[in-house]
Amino acid sequence: MSRGSSADLVRARLSEGAALLDSMLAGECVEEIGKAAEVVAKAIHGDNKLLLFGNGGSAADAVHIAAEFVGRYLVERQPLPAVALTANLSAVTAIGNDYGYEEIFARQVQALGVAGDVAIGMTTSGRSANVAKGLRCANQEGLTTIAMTGADPGPVGEESDLCIRIPSMDTPRVQEGHTIAAHIVCEWAEARLTEGRESS
Repeated sequence: MSRGSSADLVRARLSEGAALLDSMLAGECVEEIGKAAEVVAKAIHGDNKLLLFGNGGSAADAVHIAAEFVGRYLVERQPLPAVALTANLSAVTAIGNDYGYEEIFARQVQALGVAGDVAIGMTTSGRSANVAKGLRCANQEGLTTIAMTGADPGPVGEESDLCIRIPSMDTPRVQEGHTIAAHIVCEWAEARLTEGRESS
């Protein structure tokens, strides 16, 4: 990109973000995110939990989204059970050191996951071996699996029951799409809980 003003850069990136949202609206994302929202709401309201994981920026996203469920997103309600497998640094580094980095999520899924839970693996490339293995282990343990990837779901998508594919190959845009999708999933689960209270 040729050098321009900071405002030029802001306009360019905001335009890219707007184009991404248009692509998400026009493509399969609406159906994929809607299905994921239903799956997560059903699991949580059936007294199951979410396990979220990813690497780098996706690791931070997993922590962020777990916090939205455990704390609150838009309304006052009881906490919803969600665990970011990236948050326990001692577990991540011990497993990585003793068993290999590819095992850091799979071993935690084995320890914490039970049938009926939902595992959400996040990766912009679709090729994170430890995320793929975490989802594979989750399938074996009877969890429902959701992958959040970019346009190419790669091996991670193949290990999932449902894949939310953000229509971009640009890492920042994919991460932005993941945050939007996860916020919608959280809002839906939160709304279903509120409805349950009002009808009881």
